[in-house]
Amino acid sequence: MKVIETKLKDCFILQPKVFTDNRGYFFESFNQKSFDRELAQNISFVQDNESFSSKGVLRGLHYQRGIYAQAKLVRVITGKVLDVAVDIRRNSPTFGQHVSVELSEENKKQLYVPRGFAHGFVVLSNKAVFSYKCDKYYNKESEAGIIYNDPNLNIDWQVPENDLIISEKDLVLPKFNSAYL
Repeated sequence: MKVIETKLKDCFILQPKVFTDNRGYFFESFNQKSFDRELAQNISFVQDNESFSSKGVLRGLHYQRGIYAQAKLVRVITGKVLDVAVDIRRNSPTFGQHVSVELSEENKKQLYVPRGFAHGFVVLSNKAVFSYKCDKYYNKESEAGIIYNDPNLNIDWQVPENDLIISEKDLVLPKFNSAYL
């Protein structure tokens, strides 16, 4: 596994070693020992989630507050998405900044999103299956979010505004300056 630093403190792209031959491919999508060693983290994932979405579906920007704040390891099984992480840790040198990474079934990249980040993605392919590991269990009372089009964040979602498909819940999320952990 190759670890690639992003411009955000503690947020990394992981590129697994993929072995291909005439039968197809094989790769190790997660190994706790390698993960801990390469990222110098001690994270234990407790929940795996998966979503299926069509082209233009935007999910996010979501996060969990307080003791339920989650670190995530995200990847795409089928299709292609633009994945976005926003640093909302007030004491971080990269507070208020975001990173966008294309994750796809072809590139097999994963993004490690630490606690204290808002996260979202938009589907760029016709369909996508998105998978993510979390180090804390979901807690409905602790869920929070930031509106996807906040002008302070200025995220380029790479999909025309009129082509986005967004849940009613995500359309009424507060702006970035209202985010708190």
